[in-house]
Amino acid sequence: MAVAAYFAELGGVLGCVAAPGVERLVDQIRRARDAGGMIYTLGNGGSAATASHLALDLAKNTRRPDRPNLRVFALTDNVGLLTAWANDAHFEEVFAAQLDAVVRADDLVVAISASGNSKNVLAGVRIARTAGARTFGVTGYDGGRLAREADDCVIVPSQNMQAIEDAHLAIVHGVMCALRDVG
Repeated sequence: MAVAAYFAELGGVLGCVAAPGVERLVDQIRRARDAGGMIYTLGNGGSAATASHLALDLAKNTRRPDRPNLRVFALTDNVGLLTAWANDAHFEEVFAAQLDAVVRADDLVVAISASGNSKNVLAGVRIARTAGARTFGVTGYDGGRLAREADDCVIVPSQNMQAIEDAHLAIVHGVMCALRDVG
């Protein structure tokens, strides 16, 4: 695929992302912030990088003196802990085990999975919901199981993994801008 064709496809994909879904994610982040809750992000591969990027943007770029700072942590960023759980238990447990120790009812877990079917992402969502925390999926294709198991979800309706991952990063930046500029 030529670069220009990819950019044209990506533009079409971005035009299909449902803005109300992204706005609901912004609202859930505000809700967790206002309740004093934590926001946990997670994902695999490119989605792990997006989860880390979301945590970074929320923690640093949304700070203002007129409101509380967001409390956010990417479960993907502690490589030692992540690999210890993968080695000593099973890779499907890497997020659920971390969340089981810390997640509370006022928290929000943002689960990012392009396919929506990553077993470790789904296990993390289940642990969070069991604890009473809210869960929000960011996914692609048809949403996969994540769209059914998370409390809410925004789906990038595409069959192209790279376009889905690029759109996920655009969602991250849209969320950050909304929280930075409006609150």
